[in-house]
Amino acid sequence: MNQDQDEARQSSLPGCYRHPEVGTGIRCARCERPICPRCMVSASVGFQCPECVRSGSGTGHAPAANQPRTMAGGVLASGDRQLMTKILIGVNAVAFLVQQAVGDRFTDALYLLGRAGVPGLDGVQGVAEGQWYRLLTSMFLHGGIAHIAFNMLSLWWLGGPLEAALGRARYLALYFVSGLAGGALTYLLAAPNEPSLGASGAIFGLFGAMAVLMRRMKYDMRPVIGLLVVNLIFTFNPWVGIAWQAHVGGLVAGVLVGIGMVHAPAPRRAAVQWGTCALVLALSLALVLIRTAELT
Repeated sequence: MNQDQDEARQSSLPGCYRHPEVGTGIRCARCERPICPRCMVSASVGFQCPECVRSGSGTGHAPAANQPRTMAGGVLASGDRQLMTKILIGVNAVAFLVQQAVGDRFTDALYLLGRAGVPGLDGVQGVAEGQWYRLLTSMFLHGGIAHIAFNMLSLWWLGGPLEAALGRARYLALYFVSGLAGGALTYLLAAPNEPSLGASGAIFGLFGAMAVLMRRMKYDMRPVIGLLVVNLIFTFNPWVGIAWQAHVGGLVAGVLVGIGMVHAPAPRRAAVQWGTCALVLALSLALVLIRTAELT
């Protein structure tokens, strides 16, 4: 690139808010003002401007919020930034061990089941019969070593970066909202006596949010898209027998929550983020109510 081309490119970019004469394509991950290389301060994901890092002066943030934050506005956790991911993996592992120790009696009581009617399961009831907790508990059960191993590897690969980018509270909201949305779509579309279990709905939600985050940060999306395509091929393979409804429901919920998390405007970021989570939960609840009305 010659000097004239470089100058033309620079003139087409917005000027740094502290050095207007310097064109830049980088924005502060917190206040979204243009910042040049001289002003960029590395954050957990992306960069922040000096004012947001120091005190938030002039950014519109209240003094109580003037602490290091993630690009999504979450509090930047001290210590282990993958703590929630490790806890989720631990809970899934413990539940799987209990499944192996106690046997089918434990699994039958907690997996997702629309309505009783499975041969040999006397006394078991489903969501339509009032056991709504199955929509949550089924997220922590797995059908075998390969099932839990694949899901936990995906959770480890996706969860760490997302937890660092969103903050712990927003990350957990993404995980559980996606998992519940996947369960709701399974309940709506699957046969009422077809059991379903696994963290796949939540995992696919992380896939969707990761794609949104990587696009927002202008990262190379080919790795996550490639892995997602492979997973979708397995999802719709009739020989595998996967509950595709949970995967699709979780993926759609993850994309929607991800958009709300990373594209929320700074002045009302929290309201948009939590409002998006509430909206996806409300839609999931509506699906559950519709299906329950059909089955009762």
